Order: sequence, then C-alpha cells, then structure tokens
Amino acid sequence: MTPRDAETSDVVVVGGGAAGLSLAHRLTETRAATVTVVEAPDGPLRPAERTWCYWHAGVDGLEEVVRASWSVLRVHGADGRPVTVEPAPFTYRMVRSTDLEHMVHDRLAHSDGGRVLHATAETVRAAPGGAEVRCVLPGGRSLTLHARRVFDSRPLPALPPARTRLLQHFRGWFVHTDTDRFDPAVADLMDFRVPQPAHGLAFGYVLPLAPNRALVEYTEFSRGTLTTEAYESALGHYCQEVLGLGALTVEHTEQGAIPMTDARFPRRTGAAVFRIGTAGGATRPATGYTFAAVQRQSRAIAAALRDGRGTVPAPHGRRALAMDAILLRALDRGRIDGPDFFTNLFRRIPAERLLRFLDGTTSLREEWGIGRCTPTRPMLSTAAELPFLPRRSRPVAQTGESHP
Repeated sequence: MTPRDAETSDVVVVGGGAAGLSLAHRLTETRAATVTVVEAPDGPLRPAERTWCYWHAGVDGLEEVVRASWSVLRVHGADGRPVTVEPAPFTYRMVRSTDLEHMVHDRLAHSDGGRVLHATAETVRAAPGGAEVRCVLPGGRSLTLHARRVFDSRPLPALPPARTRLLQHFRGWFVHTDTDRFDPAVADLMDFRVPQPAHGLAFGYVLPLAPNRALVEYTEFSRGTLTTEAYESALGHYCQEVLGLGALTVEHTEQGAIPMTDARFPRRTGAAVFRIGTAGGATRPATGYTFAAVQRQSRAIAAALRDGRGTVPAPHGRRALAMDAILLRALDRGRIDGPDFFTNLFRRIPAERLLRFLDGTTSLREEWGIGRCTPTRPMLSTAAELPFLPRRSRPVAQTGESHP
C-alpha cells in the first residue's frame, strides 16, 4: 500500500447525519482530537434534507443553526381539549440538517486536523493501534483511514433482538397558507384530533415558522409504515378538516421512520470502534426523540477524549429504558389508550419535570410520582410479564431520521 492510499486521524466519524455531525462539532469545540468525517457522496446513499427538534435550557453551542424556537407547547387530546404549557427554562428548538452540516463543515475546515471526506465507507474493523475504515472515493479509488478510535453512525443492517418493535413513522409538509393561520409562539407537539389506527396511535404535529408558514406532520406509532398516498391523504385531512388551513402551497416534504424498540443496541463493536446515534441506542424508545441524547453523548465523548478516557457513556439510563420497555409493550398490546396516556401526562405533570423525565434526568422520587399518573394496573401487569418474554430477531424495517 502506498502512502497515498492510507491516511491517519485521531478520530474517524462515519456518517454525516445528526450523530456524526454533532460529535465532530463537539470534538472541534474541545479540540480533543483531529477528526475526519466520512460522508456519503452525492447520490442514493446521501440522505435528503431533514428537520431535527429538541428541547434545551440555556446556551448549548447550536444557537447559530436553530431556525426557530418555542417557549409554549400544546397537546390536543382526542376529545379536542387543548393542554397548553410553558416548560421554562426549556425551549423547543428546530434545526435543519443543511444548517448543521454547513456549520460543522466550516468548523472542521478552520480547525487543525479536521476535514470532511466524501466517500462510501465499506468496512470498519480493528487494526493495530486502533481501527481502520476502508472507503471508496467517488472516482472509484480505494482509501484506508487509520484512527485511534472510530465512531460509526451508519444504520444497522438488522435490529438487535427485541420483545417489542414499533416504528415512529411520518410525512410532513412545509406549507404556506394564503392567510395567517398559525400562532408562531406555540408549537403543537401532539394533536390527537385525527382518526386513530386500529393498532398504535396517530397524531398531528405543527411547528409554526410564521403566521402563514409551518411544518405540519402526520405521525403514527405502529408496527409498519404507510404508502405515500396514505400519508398524503392523512395530511390533507389534518390540514383541512382539523386545522382548517384553507388554500395552501406545499413548499417541501419530509418523510421517515424511526425504530421504537426495547432492543439492546451495542455501543461498542471493537476495542476502538463505537456505535453512535440511532445505531448506538440514542433514540428514546417510547418517544422516538434522538437529537437531545445525541448532543449529550457527543459532549460526553469529546470530554472523555480530552481527558484521556476511553469510555463512551450510554445515551439513556437503565431506569429510563426499563420504563420505556413497559410503555412500549402496553401500547403495542392495546392495554393503554395512547392518546389519553400522552395527553394526561401533559395535563397532570408540570411541563418542566415531564421534559426532564423524557430526557432521562429526573430522580427516582420524581419518576415514582410520574408513574402514579399513569394507568397503574396495565402498567404493573406489563412490568410483571416482561422478564419472562424472549427477545426475538426480525429483519430491520426501512428507517430514516425525523424531527426528533
């Protein structure tokens, strides 16, 4: 192998999605390591522009890429009654993938030893002194990247064995209405005034960007995805029959699916190879939210590398995953009413505490109080049966990244 066929960095990040870009961003912030980000070249492997949302309090280093934020959140119950909350000090924030990509690429270009490589990563494996990533460049030439550590965010070929598997799947329209129809101060997280599927649950989701512009989505938690025609029909019904938007123009669309499962995702696949993002278990099983966990884990990894530690923390704690496993099973088996369950959480629990709970940062005492606000009997019976249920393998469904 000639020198031009091999290159070296402290860290190689495989994948330019939310997890890969966020880790590269935190590594340049801390100057913890030289880093190469391997992104798919233009073509079928490169994902379309996506929207990511999360809540946070205070400054987090992403301010320049936040397109919009909301300090007031709303949930509409299936009965039509709204629940409006102000979760201060949290705000709900929107990031577009192209904005994050441009910022991180610029930071890498101006950092010592940082860069983006447009190539197809074919294999990641252990190597003397760390690991190596074998890539194919757009012109067809092979290139091997050597690194002390590799962080791989590529989707898994198959989900790990699980007891419960659901998908959060959606289609969204960026709409422009002929007249002012939205309140830019209020984000609708869940609007259950839509027809509910026979299995799982469905809701609308509205992020207003201006009085006459918004991202409007139709989302389901269920076992399988819909056809594009079915999503379009559901969106049309929601926009006109529920929201009453009138004449509108669809300027852009998004579609994707995220696994909601109690599978155990391996965070480490070799002595120097780590999984991050959804592939590493960053997606919160019961909600599909991923972006906030990716930020926490990225900051922790950057701090560990800066301090000379080789550990990668889990994206979510064991208690949070155990509670999510119970909820997923109860929802999948129809033991709880999904719309009522989520609506009542917002009705009965202070919003700031609920968001901390969804982030996995509440205390055991707080979680006990939240548990008392849920349907006790079906949740306890589900908790009792879970330890005796086997985890089974199943081919992975087609997934993609969504607003969480």
